[in-house]
Amino acid sequence: MNKDLTVGKPETVLWRFCLPLFGSIIFQQLYNIADSLVAGKFIGENALAAVGNSYEITLIFIAFAFGCNIGCSVVVSTFFGAKKYSEMKTAVSTAMISSAVLCLALMAIGILFCGQMLEWIRTPQEVFADSKLYLDIYIWGFPFVLFYNISTGIFSALGDSRTPFGFLAVSSCVNIAMDIWFVAGFHMGVAGVAWATFLCQGVSCILAIIVVMNRLREIRTENSVKTEGKWFSWSIFGMIAKVAIPSILQQSFISVGNIVIQGVINGFGPGVMAGYSAAIKLNNLVITSFTTLGNGISNYAAQNIGAGKNDRVHDGFKAGLKLVWMLAVPLAVLYVLCGRYLLLFFVDSPSAETIRSGLLLLRIVAPFYLVISTKLVADGILRGAGLMGKFMIATFTDLILRVVLAIVLSRTGLGYVGIWCAWPVGWSVATVLSVCFYCAGPWNKNRKNERQEQQK
Repeated sequence: MNKDLTVGKPETVLWRFCLPLFGSIIFQQLYNIADSLVAGKFIGENALAAVGNSYEITLIFIAFAFGCNIGCSVVVSTFFGAKKYSEMKTAVSTAMISSAVLCLALMAIGILFCGQMLEWIRTPQEVFADSKLYLDIYIWGFPFVLFYNISTGIFSALGDSRTPFGFLAVSSCVNIAMDIWFVAGFHMGVAGVAWATFLCQGVSCILAIIVVMNRLREIRTENSVKTEGKWFSWSIFGMIAKVAIPSILQQSFISVGNIVIQGVINGFGPGVMAGYSAAIKLNNLVITSFTTLGNGISNYAAQNIGAGKNDRVHDGFKAGLKLVWMLAVPLAVLYVLCGRYLLLFFVDSPSAETIRSGLLLLRIVAPFYLVISTKLVADGILRGAGLMGKFMIATFTDLILRVVLAIVLSRTGLGYVGIWCAWPVGWSVATVLSVCFYCAGPWNKNRKNERQEQQK
């Protein structure tokens, strides 16, 4: 159901919109967690390392899907908030057409160079074949990932966070069952894990596209006449690209940075690789949850800015902080106190090095979830307002610090622990920048001017 985010109490509106988004990302992450869990439990530690190793490269492709999602979602939200429905439909078709071209290019690159990318990150020979097999299947299923993300972005732009939640809940549960069936039942190994994900994402994508297109057909103008816009608009493409390209660059450079870090980690052997693979899945579950909630805040900000209601942005920021902090605190406590037991879900009879390295990563980064969640809420407002330059400055500061410190500290007596320590430093500095940029935004200037007028 479409929802206007420009009316009602901001905190209530935002919470009702974002809570299904949080549920959706939980199930979205179950795809990756299920792959690692089944690989580690039913195949072995090397299979877990192979899936985790491949995951860092798949994040590059996901970065493009994420950028297309955000670019389409913010622009559609703005038109929806302004009730410009014809332009909104043109934005959807423009995003679909341009994304199809991008998808073909990315698939060609992946098919031709995935083996080379695995060599660049120094993939150990014992996990190379399984890593490449997993990647090959993932690349052929990438269209499903891309267009599913665009569809969920459209749902979010229309204020509907419940429909994508329903799709993900069902498909993720089916994916877990198919993972186990293909691996334990058919003994397909790592290929079984990849094919199960491929099939489930494919069905979800097709259903999501059908539903979102039917939803758009039902939207009428104020004259109750169905709108028929152009299929493609270069001006709207420019609006989408203005948001999408920085978001893609952000996620791509983060992914490239993670690949560099993965290459450093691979030098410490399969035990540390497996520990990192399990722990980073748990960490990414949290960070992706914060990011998704930040995306919801982007939709809220874009709709309200499109409707000319800038005064509601500040209230949305405060409500967003409450939401992510209520999530960050219990998860940080859970990871610090129960990290060992959570890691055991991913692998049977792990080596001492696997548990030690994974547990140290969780205990070092988890206390800083309050910090990074604050940054991602501020980033959501900046994206929704189209302030992509400031958003990029904060993001690249985080990335550069983490990569440089990971390389430098790993060569000291700290070893791989030095890599883990790079996360909190990058997060903390970038959070200060994002919050400062948010405080300098036009919504706060308007509030300051209003207070000054009242005092006069």
